[in-house]
Amino acid sequence: MRLFLAEYDVIIIGAGSIGVPTALATANEGLKTLIIDFLPSVAQGDNKHAIGGIRATHTHKAKIWLCQRSIEIFSTWEEKFGDDIWWINGGYTFLAFNEKDENLLKENVVKQKKFGLNIDFVDSKKIKDLIPGINANGLRGGTYSPEDGNASPLLSLHAFYRQSKIYGAEYIFNEEVINVLTKSNKVVGVKTNKGNYKGNFLINAAGANAKGIGKMINIDLPVIPDSHEAGITEPVKKFFEPMVVDMRPSIDPQFGNSKNFYFYQNKKGKIIFCLTPNPSIIGKDRQETSSYLPQISKRMIHLLPRLRNIKIRRTWRGLYPMTPDGNPIIGLDDNIEGYINAVGLCGQGFMIGPGLGELLSRIITDKLSVKDEEILKSLSSNRDFSQKEKLK
Repeated sequence: MRLFLAEYDVIIIGAGSIGVPTALATANEGLKTLIIDFLPSVAQGDNKHAIGGIRATHTHKAKIWLCQRSIEIFSTWEEKFGDDIWWINGGYTFLAFNEKDENLLKENVVKQKKFGLNIDFVDSKKIKDLIPGINANGLRGGTYSPEDGNASPLLSLHAFYRQSKIYGAEYIFNEEVINVLTKSNKVVGVKTNKGNYKGNFLINAAGANAKGIGKMINIDLPVIPDSHEAGITEPVKKFFEPMVVDMRPSIDPQFGNSKNFYFYQNKKGKIIFCLTPNPSIIGKDRQETSSYLPQISKRMIHLLPRLRNIKIRRTWRGLYPMTPDGNPIIGLDDNIEGYINAVGLCGQGFMIGPGLGELLSRIITDKLSVKDEEILKSLSSNRDFSQKEKLK
């Protein structure tokens, strides 16, 4: 006979980019909500390693739709709740320096517009206006999506956290889930290292640890984390608005071996940057390396020479919980009643989280729309993983 410390409508594992906005949504719906995290406070996993970009500029319709709702939440948060989360409506631009990337971006724009995204392929003159001082040698143009933006991951998560508590969400920190409790293939709660908690629904929002939670109920989630490094500069006077994404891979010894890289200037004037390593660095190692800073610095200065004399304050390394196709796995499991996946966000949890949290709440309250059903079908764990996200 199990003794439960308390009973909840929904238990969420992970107080990060997905768990916290989900708790905000479920608690706002009147669901008794518990969030459990083994770390000492909210946003102490990979949310604090996120760089803060928020875009609906994807090629997958589900992510476009979820992120469009996220942008509505981020952009109106201060007006509704009073918290300055450093939201800036700066847009995103993906650059094309070769015919292949130009054709890819133009093809994507047709699809993205079909799904309701405000985006255009613009010429090199427009790009030079958006990014003053850019090295335009070979630049063919790029996409510009003006409704995208950025915000502070830590400020945002703490704002969502405080509001979710006002709605009644409960949080437990420094406590680790060690087993998912089931009866007749139905979730009945969780066991932690300190006790048992009863719940009708369980949401796996454990980020890089999601696979381990799945194993507790014999679900083999295809989620494998890899690591990415980022950094931030001193504050300087604002001189460009959009997130800049250079899609070109580098195999030049001068710049190191990497895929794309991207950077933007936040509300306080600091430039935040990240690079996609090639090959991927599989595993959970969050220790930054000595090779990253010279590599990213050379690439950034080559693209935007006026960055040359700006001082870098620090670098860090975080995890991207990756899936085979670069898209998340979302929704109820077919075999375990009450178990919901919210896993494999592929480094995009911060931007998807608020929109996704509301969707997860609608699953539990049985308020799904036709569009919701379409999203869930396309992100099901049973989908064909061969259709890869083209703007990862």
